[in-house]
Amino acid sequence: MYQPKKYIKDDPEFIFQFIQNHPFATMVSNSHPLVATHIPVLVEGTAEDFRLYAHIANHNEQLESLENDAEVLFIFQGSHAYVSSSWYAEKDISTWNYSAVHINAKIKIQTSKELENSLEKLVKTFENQQKSPLFYNDIPKQMLQDHLPLITGFWAIPFKIKGIAKLHQSYSKEDIISSVEHLEKGTLTDKQLAKDLKEENGLP
Repeated sequence: MYQPKKYIKDDPEFIFQFIQNHPFATMVSNSHPLVATHIPVLVEGTAEDFRLYAHIANHNEQLESLENDAEVLFIFQGSHAYVSSSWYAEKDISTWNYSAVHINAKIKIQTSKELENSLEKLVKTFENQQKSPLFYNDIPKQMLQDHLPLITGFWAIPFKIKGIAKLHQSYSKEDIISSVEHLEKGTLTDKQLAKDLKEENGLP
C-alpha cells in the first residue's frame, strides 16, 4: 500500500474498528494469473491480536489457491469520493479522499465444525441489525446440510497490516468545512466521507 506519512493509520485500534465497520473485503490470491473474490470477512480477538475468517464457494476458481499457509491480501475499503477544488477558497488541485486497510495473511482451512461456528457468527453479526432476524439455527437443518458441502471456510492469520486515511489533513479549516458542506449534499457515500472528514479534523 502507498502510504504518504501524513495519511498513515497503522494504529491497532483504528485497524480493528475499521474492519468491523467495513467487513465486505476484496481477497486477492498470489496465483498466476492473480485472482480476487469479494466477500464478507469478520474479525475475532483484540486490536493487538486478531485473526480473520470467511468462506468461499467451492466452485470459485480462487479455491485452488487457498491452502494452509497460502498468502492472501485482504483489502478493506472505507467511504471515498471526489473532492473538487472549486470548493476551496483559492484555486488548487482537485483530489480523491478515501480510507482503506490492507492485510496480508496466511490461510488456515477450517474444519467442518469451525465452518459452522463461523457461519453462525456471521449470520448473527448481520441479522442482529434486522427488525425480525433469522438466525443460523432458525434455518431449516436440511437446507444447511445441503449447503455446507458447497463451501470452504478458512482462518486468515495476519502478518502485515497497513492502514490509510486520506481525509484532507493539512488543508485549511475553511476548505475542510466547505468540502464537508458540499459532500453532505451528495450521495450516501459522500455523506459518510463528510462524517469521516469531520472526525479526522476535529470538526463538530
